[in-house]
Amino acid sequence: MSIFDLIIDDKEKIRLDDISLNDDNRRVCMQIMKENFYSEELSRYGLPVSNKILLHGTSGCGKTMTAKAMACELNKKILILNLSNVVCSRIGETSQNMRQIFEKAGREKAVLFLDEFDQIGKSRGSDDKDVGEMRRLVNTIIQLIDYFPQNALLICATNHTDIIDAALLRRFQIKLKYELPEKEILDNYYDRILSVFPENVRQITRQYDISFAEAKDHTYTTVKSMLINKWDQNEKEEEICTTK
Repeated sequence: MSIFDLIIDDKEKIRLDDISLNDDNRRVCMQIMKENFYSEELSRYGLPVSNKILLHGTSGCGKTMTAKAMACELNKKILILNLSNVVCSRIGETSQNMRQIFEKAGREKAVLFLDEFDQIGKSRGSDDKDVGEMRRLVNTIIQLIDYFPQNALLICATNHTDIIDAALLRRFQIKLKYELPEKEILDNYYDRILSVFPENVRQITRQYDISFAEAKDHTYTTVKSMLINKWDQNEKEEEICTTK
């Protein structure tokens, strides 16, 4: 299997307004997109565009959705790669695979989204079994990030910044932290995903202190149960009517 077979070429169109972000993260995302829009003007002043972004924090809180939205807003193709599927027992192969992926993203001026970045960015020396190989892999990733072209966008996501090599972390111009959403933001999210359903199933017991992904799962499970109960009741009433 080629490494390119593991890349998801996602064509889902998601706008920044479609996702729930806190005010700080939304402001930074808007800044990144405007920098890309005015890249030529900024270059006249020798100012680089921020095109290396690290999204970190709690799972299910919108990191992947943010990457998709930025790609959509910038009208760029997005290449999604889960790095847990890429790391080989022979780390030299992993280095070569990563080089090919970065080159592809650069050629296509795409958004490259690397999920579970900690899989390849572990601190050099943290792996006693193969310190030398891990150092070489991290050095390769550092070089690839340093030479990543300005007209492409690199977005990496992790839940574990504490194990990522410090030199790698320094390469990211922007770092956005994702935490469990506050009650008001989660209520807005509930309102949005419930709005497509009939009114009689919109009044669900809402859960808080959970991620967006967990809130979505909870909503869908509850709504399905309510709809099925309603349909079952209708079936029973029809059976009673037909037997009379």
